[in-house]
Amino acid sequence: MEWMTNLGQIMALLMIGIALGMDAFSLGIGIGMQKLSWAQISKISITIGIFHILMPLIGMVIGHFLSTFIGDIATWVGGIILVMLGANMLWSSFLSNKAHVLDQTVGIGLFLLAFSVSIDALSVGLSLGLFSADFLFVVLLFGIIGGAMTALGLTLGDKIGDWLGDYGEALGGIILLVFGIKFLV
Repeated sequence: MEWMTNLGQIMALLMIGIALGMDAFSLGIGIGMQKLSWAQISKISITIGIFHILMPLIGMVIGHFLSTFIGDIATWVGGIILVMLGANMLWSSFLSNKAHVLDQTVGIGLFLLAFSVSIDALSVGLSLGLFSADFLFVVLLFGIIGGAMTALGLTLGDKIGDWLGDYGEALGGIILLVFGIKFLV
């Protein structure tokens, strides 16, 4: 019967990993509409996967006594960052000169994107720190699922972007804005 308990725990962790990866998947669709190369899709997916490893690990280390306080702050910070990224993307879709726009596929833009879609994993990590879960298994599982769901969203967004043409980037910005506002409300 112990294997049934372990299987139940693994299934629960898989569902949590998928739930955490849904933000990355959804936002990946919006960002993927920018016509990204496979190298960019790989870089974004790996970066978000790494953040989906680091954030719950940090949360597990911090401990459960701060979970409520940090969870509320994490949601607000993630929402604000997503609103800023979405507004930036929307703004850039209307500019002919895109030199002054924050690129979400490299540098600080990629860091902010990965941080914002992984911040909820910090709160989950804080909660999981209360249980006797195998930390390495949990964070690797979350990282693999987050990275895979990001790649799937970016690839799907690329296909949708073909269909939408020039309006794809604007729609992607709107998606980021809506998710950011959802976090803030």
